[in-house]
Amino acid sequence: MKAVIMAGGFGTRIHPLTINLPKPMIPLVNRPIMLHIIDLLKKHGITELILVLYHQPMVIKNFFGDGSEFGVRITYVTPLEDFGTAGAVKAAAKFLNERFLIISGDLLTDFDLGKVLKFHADNQAQATITLTSVKDPLQFGVVITDKQGRITKFLEKPGWSEVFSDTINTGIYVLEPEVLELIPPGENRDWSKDIFPRMLEEGASLFGCNLSGYWADIGNTDAYIEACGDIFQGRIKVQTSERSSTETRIYHGADTQVAKSDESRFEGMVVLGDNTRILGRARLKNCVLGRNCIIEDGVELQDAVLWDNVNVKKRSRIHGAVLCHNVRIGQAVVIEEGSVIADETTIGDEAYIKQNVKVWPNKVVEGGAIVTTNLIWGEKWRKSLFNGAMLQGLTNVELTPEFTAKLGAAYGSSLPKDSFILSGRDAVRSSRMLKRAFLGGLLSAGINVRDIQMISLPVLRYKLTTFGEVGGVHFRQSPEDPAATDILFYDSEGVDISSATAKGIERIFYKENFRRVHYNEPGAISEVPRIYDYYREGFLRAIDGQILRQAAPKVVVDLNHSPAGNLLPGLLNTLGCEVIELNSQMSENRTGSSPEEIKRGLDQLSRIVVSLEATAGFWIGPSGERLIIVEETGEVLSDSEALTVLAALVCRGEKRGSLVLPMAAPGVVEELALEAGLTIKRTKSDGRSLVEAAQERQVLFAASMDGRFAFPPFQANFDALFTVAKTLELLVRTGQKLGQLRRQLPQRAYRQLEIPCSWDYKGGIMRKMSEDSVDLEASFIDGVKVERDGGWVLVLPDQARPVVHIITESADAAQADQLAELYQRKVTEWKQELA
Repeated sequence: MKAVIMAGGFGTRIHPLTINLPKPMIPLVNRPIMLHIIDLLKKHGITELILVLYHQPMVIKNFFGDGSEFGVRITYVTPLEDFGTAGAVKAAAKFLNERFLIISGDLLTDFDLGKVLKFHADNQAQATITLTSVKDPLQFGVVITDKQGRITKFLEKPGWSEVFSDTINTGIYVLEPEVLELIPPGENRDWSKDIFPRMLEEGASLFGCNLSGYWADIGNTDAYIEACGDIFQGRIKVQTSERSSTETRIYHGADTQVAKSDESRFEGMVVLGDNTRILGRARLKNCVLGRNCIIEDGVELQDAVLWDNVNVKKRSRIHGAVLCHNVRIGQAVVIEEGSVIADETTIGDEAYIKQNVKVWPNKVVEGGAIVTTNLIWGEKWRKSLFNGAMLQGLTNVELTPEFTAKLGAAYGSSLPKDSFILSGRDAVRSSRMLKRAFLGGLLSAGINVRDIQMISLPVLRYKLTTFGEVGGVHFRQSPEDPAATDILFYDSEGVDISSATAKGIERIFYKENFRRVHYNEPGAISEVPRIYDYYREGFLRAIDGQILRQAAPKVVVDLNHSPAGNLLPGLLNTLGCEVIELNSQMSENRTGSSPEEIKRGLDQLSRIVVSLEATAGFWIGPSGERLIIVEETGEVLSDSEALTVLAALVCRGEKRGSLVLPMAAPGVVEELALEAGLTIKRTKSDGRSLVEAAQERQVLFAASMDGRFAFPPFQANFDALFTVAKTLELLVRTGQKLGQLRRQLPQRAYRQLEIPCSWDYKGGIMRKMSEDSVDLEASFIDGVKVERDGGWVLVLPDQARPVVHIITESADAAQADQLAELYQRKVTEWKQELA
């Protein structure tokens, strides 16, 4: 039997380890990662190997040759272009005329491959995907199978709300040669994105074989360090070129030099490569040293990996770090966990390399320097820049002018040169400071900026729906933390940027691969004349002003010292409303509102509504998107109540169309829509999914679960300003009052719980939920939602926080409580099992 080893990747995620090496050749206990895969294949009797190469192929060919030195026979295939994971195997099709196995050259695993081969044969499968369970499935393809092992569903690299299992695709496949006929020659195709979904759609015999054991995708530097730590701890056994002369786990290569008395200072697993010398009383615990290393007196190495030709001078301490080829470390240097020092780098005496710092090749760090940021890649102060389409950080601590200038350059480099973007901000001074630095980075990349300065977010997004700009950005004080700033990114339709776009910006930022235009080609900053006129004209056209002028409703609006004060009162006056404004004066010195201050403001708004006998009261969020509604009785509606009441108004006021709601929205809305002849479309809860669905034809209303609403006949984006006017219009048109309408609605109990849950357990929780729901009517659009005895329950992992949401609804309050308690117990028990 033949095996295809995929060894052509660029390894960009694991930089700087792969600057001078292809990823399969990274040393793991002084042997290339791919050599451990070859050992595994030989153990299962597979010695006919086809290596599919692309990036730096000669490094691999020069090391392995024809394979005879390693007890195998190797055939090399090097496609002319990057054809993707499946397209690359197609290039080797002439060598694959019988059943074959595919495995990645950068995995570390001890899987029993014989089991998957037998499983494949027993099920007469065309393709078998090897599966396993992991703590964090976000970086992999999630797979679900039926009881016979036939694959029924999978999703490549999901978000937490899409996770329906923690069982993932390991990248190890057994295939029949006819599967290659599905791949057109010379075209880019991917197994997980193209071929397997097609097989699933066509009903082919596509199976998943779940294996237990050790499996690690060594995709980044953290994973590499973790894999080395697992070897040290004995979680997986690997072959070494070095030999242990005793029963201890101390391994010596040829010509190593270490005094016997000094071995008493070695702990755990210690591997010393050929010709490596330990001088004096160094302390070594759980570490690997390559060939020709020199470790001087008083050095302390713990959980450290040193490649070839590394010299560490006296009294230096290295914990949990990687030092690549030809690194020189001075005296009394401290290198902390997670750091990587790339090839040919020199670190001066008494330098301090902080945690997780990455230093690219050929750098010199002066003696005494304290290095807190990456060299070349720049500051990497957290694992991921973006949370969805937003970047958030502490103002002037994490989000500094220098940081935002680089972010602007990265964003600009992702856009076509000479294109235009729209920029805006709230009234806070820190937003202005950071936006100005950001614009400098944009201009340096040759991007033109239409700066609309201080403005409500709905106005900016409305302008993007017209024409002329390829995207937009808005700076605001974070509503969650007044000490933080949010930077929000939008595409040319005013929709949150996609995760692919965010990751593209992130890659450019970390690699500092900025586009620097010629000195006479920087972008320009201009203003947008009549920006409010665009919005005002569309706003007034979309509202039935005649019936509002006849009714002249009285309304109380808390404008929160935001830019909405420049616009909304005038629009409502034009429509004939009597407006009582609260907090309408803009202030640059605002420090944000705490939950207690917001509650006091709502209490005041409620009292004013009642005392003035107003039609309604509205609290506008500082950005102009979030809305809190106060009915005529002074009752403050919760976000879910506001969603239900507004949906009911739309159902009573419109004759045909549809509503877009998240999976967590109350089910009573379905009853109202059915009664009115309207339809409901459920979607994921993130802003991008809701707005994209709202852009479809005949959508009348869209809502989130956090008090943001959209009326697509005006604009599909969330807009609190327009929602105020549209609510008043619908109240007049239907002859309803908010409180009266709320009391008329079918009464259903709606419960929401939050269960603390480590990120490590979220995937496992969703797998358990999927398995628990196998015999129930279930939906996997957003989390896992199941119908139970006239009610429903939704288990939904939070995208940004370590919690899992449990939401239930039932006509009977006791049953809703029982469902909530039942699934709270289930999730708690699943957490304990996973722990």
